[in-house]
Amino acid sequence: QVQLVESGGGLVQPGGSLRLSCAASGSIASIEFMAWYRQTPGKEREMVARISSTGSTSYTDSVKGRFTISRENAKNTWYLQMNSLKPEDTAVYYCTGVIRAPGRVYSDYWGQGTQVTVSL
Repeated sequence: QVQLVESGGGLVQPGGSLRLSCAASGSIASIEFMAWYRQTPGKEREMVARISSTGSTSYTDSVKGRFTISRENAKNTWYLQMNSLKPEDTAVYYCTGVIRAPGRVYSDYWGQGTQVTVSL
């Protein structure tokens, strides 16, 4: 059983920074894509950033230059460094990974979500 656990959310003032972490645990043979999504009430979940197994990254336009996704393969962990936060970044952030357990095909796994609130 693969589980993803996020940490690092919280309340921060506009212009501040937060770093989210996502740790994958369980029987893991390999991890392909890792990504962060976010969702606000009444809106669809949107992709914020993703990183491939080769380190290639992509970001949604609204966070380019402010957010950085990275991964630490040895720890099966990935991160989202968020700088220059804006009130519109307020959302529940979810990590997701395309992960293969030993002897199985790749599947999508999701974390439980962590709240990020940007406010005075």
